[in-house]
Amino acid sequence: MKRKLFCHTEPSPGPCIDAGPLWGKRAAVQCTISVKGWPTEAGSRALRGFVALEDATVVERLKSAGATLLGSMHTPELGLGPAPDGMATAFKDGPVDLLLMTDTMGEARLAAASAGVFGLKPSYGRVSRFGLVGLVPSMDSCGILGKSLEDVGTAFKAIEGADDRDPSMGDGAREKPRRKDLEEGSRLTAGIVLQSLAGLDADARAAFSEALGKVAGAGIEVLEIQWGDFDLLRAVHNVIGSVEASSSCGKYDGVRYGHCAAGSRNWNDMYLQSRSESFGLLLKTYLFQGAYFQFENYKAFEHACRLRAKLVEESSGIFRSLDFLLLPTKRGVFQDNARDNRPQTVERVYDAGITTLPANVTGNPALTLPGLVRSVGSGGDLGLQLMGPMGGEELLLSAAGRLCRHMENQETAQ
Repeated sequence: MKRKLFCHTEPSPGPCIDAGPLWGKRAAVQCTISVKGWPTEAGSRALRGFVALEDATVVERLKSAGATLLGSMHTPELGLGPAPDGMATAFKDGPVDLLLMTDTMGEARLAAASAGVFGLKPSYGRVSRFGLVGLVPSMDSCGILGKSLEDVGTAFKAIEGADDRDPSMGDGAREKPRRKDLEEGSRLTAGIVLQSLAGLDADARAAFSEALGKVAGAGIEVLEIQWGDFDLLRAVHNVIGSVEASSSCGKYDGVRYGHCAAGSRNWNDMYLQSRSESFGLLLKTYLFQGAYFQFENYKAFEHACRLRAKLVEESSGIFRSLDFLLLPTKRGVFQDNARDNRPQTVERVYDAGITTLPANVTGNPALTLPGLVRSVGSGGDLGLQLMGPMGGEELLLSAAGRLCRHMENQETAQ
């Protein structure tokens, strides 16, 4: 049975600008992003029946740029984990040019790689999170998927910028992004984190090596580097992410909105039973982990926070000598988890995002490109991911454009 592309449709809700940069573009949002009057259930029983009272900032700005919203798309519970089976393919083959979805540990980039489209996770603080159903406030971001690189860049310019309704943006969002001379012949340097290749199988490693040759052919110098604490990124994300998720989900009490358990004997029993019934097994497991680190092993959480600060400092040092990093988006050992019959587990979700979650931990922007890392034996297009310095989205988009033009020229020459 083929799954429907949208979980809710209502063409062109509200006014849009007929002369904006996104005029004529058709957009969809994951149902973790608020659109006034639309169900915003985020794939969770905890939000069943909740209808958004106002537009998210990113939705307001999409409309102001002229885009037409066609509908909202299915999502795993509260956006955690790989997208549902068929969503990425439906987006690629459907009537949608752009898709906005939450990116907590790389979900938007993984979906883009599965669909063979472009996917951007902006720097933390450059795109407002107001109106997003968040799970991990310090790592969630609004990812942008597009069938063309130009559409992704235009959408990013339309939705980025300061928003007083989002306190997480702070003053950093108002700073001018890093600028660099990006003429076609300018010198760019990319780094390969050797530790990121450890989990690749032979086919995926060969495909990634071939992609590096294409990068070098585009006039980008490629260097191998070591990121000292790279192997700690997964544990840091897991500890901090689960604690923040556990805290964030405290608001789903069954009183103000969402599911409320029936037949409870008292207020406390109703609260506990509602939360027990509201969440699926994967999210419950994640929340239990967070509760453990909050109440039983808080020192581990404090240590993870210190390690995160060190990882952010290390990444800043890396980008003082390099323009961006190159990583595979998907690994060969990871097929699309949502497509098999095994139950989702926290471990499997983290296995899927092992090369994408670094950008969520450090807050850096990351862009995945289709068609460069093709591995027949490891699941097709694995996606090539460019991770850049804070505020370096323009740099990543320009470098990606150079790579795309180089590939087009090679195909024309053949």
